[in-house]
Amino acid sequence: MEENEMQNGKEDVFSKAVRAGKRTYFFDVKTTKNDEQYLTITESKRRFDNDQNRFFYEKHKIFLYKEDFQKISKALNDAINFIETGEYPEDYNEEPAPANEDGLERWFDNLENNL
Repeated sequence: MEENEMQNGKEDVFSKAVRAGKRTYFFDVKTTKNDEQYLTITESKRRFDNDQNRFFYEKHKIFLYKEDFQKISKALNDAINFIETGEYPEDYNEEPAPANEDGLERWFDNLENNL
């Protein structure tokens, strides 16, 4: 384990990489100082920097916590099912997020109030 992770109180306990075309997804289970487990999903894409004339990896990371797993799993399954079948889930009644920043802020406020 890296010393950096030990100092932050985070320990990797499980890791799985999925290669998908030009991207790689990393699913890492970590533990906090209090022995709580959480999941990080990292998307890594290889990019070329023309200014420095070399490749680098662009990474985006999402942290998922145990208390949200069921909701996230259902939303992911609903989205995959919609892509595969075109069918909306029975409980689908959400409107898409607006494109502008002011509308997006109000949309998030309404979403939080309805949870």
